[in-house]
Amino acid sequence: MQDILIISNYYPPETGAAANRIETLAHGLHDKGWNISVLCPLPNYPNGKIFQGYQGKMKHKSVEKDITVYRTWVFPSNSKNKVVRLISMLSFSFSLSLFLLFTKTPKKVIIQSPPLFVAFFGVLMNKFKGKKIILNVSDLWPLAGKELGVMHESFSYRMLEKIERYNYKNADLVLGQSEEICTHVRERAATKTVLYRNYPKFQLQENAGAETSDKIHVVYAGLLGVAQGIVTLCKNIRLPENVILDIYGNGAEKTELLEFIKENPNKNIHFHGELTRTALHEVLLHKADYALIPLVNRIYGSVPSKIFEMAHIGLPIIYIAGGEGGDLVNEFKLGKVITPQEYESLNELLATLIKTDSTARKKIQDTAQESFSFDRQLEQINEEIRIL
Repeated sequence: MQDILIISNYYPPETGAAANRIETLAHGLHDKGWNISVLCPLPNYPNGKIFQGYQGKMKHKSVEKDITVYRTWVFPSNSKNKVVRLISMLSFSFSLSLFLLFTKTPKKVIIQSPPLFVAFFGVLMNKFKGKKIILNVSDLWPLAGKELGVMHESFSYRMLEKIERYNYKNADLVLGQSEEICTHVRERAATKTVLYRNYPKFQLQENAGAETSDKIHVVYAGLLGVAQGIVTLCKNIRLPENVILDIYGNGAEKTELLEFIKENPNKNIHFHGELTRTALHEVLLHKADYALIPLVNRIYGSVPSKIFEMAHIGLPIIYIAGGEGGDLVNEFKLGKVITPQEYESLNELLATLIKTDSTARKKIQDTAQESFSFDRQLEQINEEIRIL
């Protein structure tokens, strides 16, 4: 049994797509016979506070479901202040560098990117120690920041581009979570790229459709962050009397969202907080009619994992983003695609929604099971890692 170390800024008990993605990969490779360990910060996401049970610790080691997890110190923050967020990322970069320098680690290392600085220090230290580096790229930074409007052409932006290219050139293999990411990497480095979409892995359940009700439930479940723009969407949305928007999740916009809902109690918008993944799936299976997946802007390279998760659950998707994700929604007939910030088009669509039935949902589930298979994809990834 060979060893692999996975370096990630997120890991359960933290919630969200990033933590789920790494846990799914870790267990998938473990099932293929690899001995997996994970290096991550003390859990703090998305609240920006160290979780209870880990407070006051500089490091922590545990074995969780056969995965050895090393957690190192981090200065936690979910601040919108760029400097504070940078300090937080650099703090984990510093502690992971010390860990890698003074700890014997496996020959093969998978490094999650972004965050860009975490990936950079992971690549730098592992290159120094002669490791085989697999870079798992889920978003293109700093380009994504530029397209979101949070970064602009400047000296610091160009420095981040140099760091990005360094990461690509010094990896032995790049796993790109979209075709656009793979193309972007190939244009900047000769490193081999392999498409590795963020398919979920969970037990499929028979989908009987939403519980009998006159109301149509549109559900957003995920991060309440800048990229998703949920508060702006809520301000511009016009929900018919029989349509309810149910929101689940956590993030930087939570407080603003709660204030808006309190000030607008008649908008048919309800916030339900954050649920475990299992509890959320129960809600989506039995109390939802449609899944809402929004982005403020179309971001090159980004294909939200929610597309694949909601398809496996059998929910028709209202996708507000376009790009490669929109192409997938259209190609596999998973729902409707709206251009970002075209709220009038969204409101027109909402006015035409009807209750979903079990037949339509089963068709989407069957499509997902056939076309978005984690196990089949893992076979290829496992072989690529094995031959490194």
